[in-house]
This record gives sequence, C-alpha cells and structure tokens, in this order.
Amino acid sequence: MIDVQRLSRRYGTTTAVDDVSFTISDQAIIGLLGHNGAGKTTMMKMLSGYLEPSAGTIHIGGHALADDAAAVQRGLGYLPENLPVYPDMLVADYLDYAATLKGIGRGERPRALRRAIDATSLGDRLLDPIGRLSRGYRQRVGVAQAILGEPSLLILDEPTNGLDPTQTAQMRALVRELAAGATVILSTHIMQEVEALCERVLVLAGGRLVLDEHLAQLREDNTLTLRASAEAGDLAGAIARLPQVVAVTPAGDEGEQHFTVSLHPGTERDTAAGNIARCVLDSGARLYQLAPRLRDLDSVFRELAAQGGARHD
Repeated sequence: MIDVQRLSRRYGTTTAVDDVSFTISDQAIIGLLGHNGAGKTTMMKMLSGYLEPSAGTIHIGGHALADDAAAVQRGLGYLPENLPVYPDMLVADYLDYAATLKGIGRGERPRALRRAIDATSLGDRLLDPIGRLSRGYRQRVGVAQAILGEPSLLILDEPTNGLDPTQTAQMRALVRELAAGATVILSTHIMQEVEALCERVLVLAGGRLVLDEHLAQLREDNTLTLRASAEAGDLAGAIARLPQVVAVTPAGDEGEQHFTVSLHPGTERDTAAGNIARCVLDSGARLYQLAPRLRDLDSVFRELAAQGGARHD
C-alpha cells in the first residue's frame, strides 16, 4: 500500500509538486501521466526516496519513507528515464554490482540474477560492455536492475523507450507478470502503453493532481449519445426539461434525431437514461441508440494537462 498525503516539493520559489495526495493498493498497475514539467519526475524521485519532499508524507508498505528509507528501498525497483549505467562495465558485472547495492546476499544472488536476466532476455549480452549496447538493450539492462530482488514496488519511467515493436510487446508482458506480485507505477508519454497496461491513471498538471481515476471510468464522461427516429415533435425540449439534464445539443444526422445529452455532475446515469428513454417512447419515436459517450485517453489527457502550466519536472 502506498499512501501519499499533502506532498509538495519546491525548488526555490518554484513549486514542482503542489499538495498532492493519493493512495495505491497492492498489485496494481498505475499510470502516472503529465506533460514535460508537470512534476512526474519529481514525484517519482520522492517516492523512491532519492529526493526529500518540502512538505507532506509518504508511507510505503507500512513504513514512513522519511523515517525508514532503507526498509522502503529494499522493496523498491526504480527505472529512471536516463539510466545511470556505467558504459565500461560488462552487463554481468553491472547487474552483480546492482544486486550488491540492493543487499541481495551471495547465496540468493545467482537465482535473483538469473530471474532478472531471463525476464529481460539479456543472456546473450552478459559479456558485452554496456556502452556498446543498442538503446533497446541498455533499456533492458535498466529494467533488469530494477526487478532484481523481486521488489514489491516498481517505478518505471518510460520502460519501452528505444524498444522495437517486438521488444515493446515483451516488455508489456513482463510488466503484467511483475504486477502479479508488485505494485507498478508506470510513467510514459505513450498513451497506447497506458491503454494496454494500466487500470488506473494519475494525471499531473502544473504540479497538481488533476485526475485520479480508473481507466474504464475515465473513458466515459457525463454525456449520453441519443439517436431516435424523426417522427417526434419537440423531443429535445422534453429531454431538456428532465431534472438530470443540463443541455441537449443537436449532433446532426439527416433523417433521424441525433443529440448529445449532458447530465448534471453526480447524476445517476442509469436513472437519467431510463427517463430519457421514456421521453423518446412517449413522443412516439423509435429509440435507436442511448449510450455513454466514450472519450479516448489522449483527448482526456490533453484536456486535463492544459489545466496547469509547465514547471520544473
């Protein structure tokens, strides 16, 4: 369980993260979204213990990060966007070094290393210097060090960056596998990654948390799409008089009546839909369609991100 309360981080007079609170349950894949400068990197650095907050608290797995950072970090895997690898080190030596830093004992280390190497398909690159690897293979090295020790919390910043389509599919499968035993926070600019992997999204804009929503609910807004036959008289007016309805907007379609129906915030959508359907039937028209309007994640993200200005990330 991750519990973040009133978290802020300031750089001088600039506030990068501003009074953010959220909780995350175990074994979930959470998307952390925001434009450059929204505060994502600062947030991830604070969650990892790399950066201290200016205000607020972080509890991970029952431990207060400010009081017991070592205990939290033992169960943490972190893949930063710019991986701080050593180009002259062999892949095998680097991963062994990373395992040592994580406190994985000599007796446990061979199994931990083999699991990370197999999961990232690095077996044929173990004796290569990291500096000679392609961008995709360097990314795999970064993921391998992040998953050493089977951490309970994984923070992955752009994990598919530099991977080809086949490698991207493999990485998605790996993230899903890891989520069976860990909480994964995934930061990415690629909306397809979020659609494919995440069950919930947190959106930062201007340092503030502007959305915390499950993906299925995010795709639906408080608007219904209505299509009915043209026989009715003032169907739009009848629907607009319903107490749950804010506005009825014509949406075109010659030969039938096509509207978008905006509902008041907090309205029980099924109740409103039942009342609207009754209006259609009472008017003598035939009901062709009455369904929630679906939004794509990319348009929702652009709309929310526009609410905040760019700041240091």
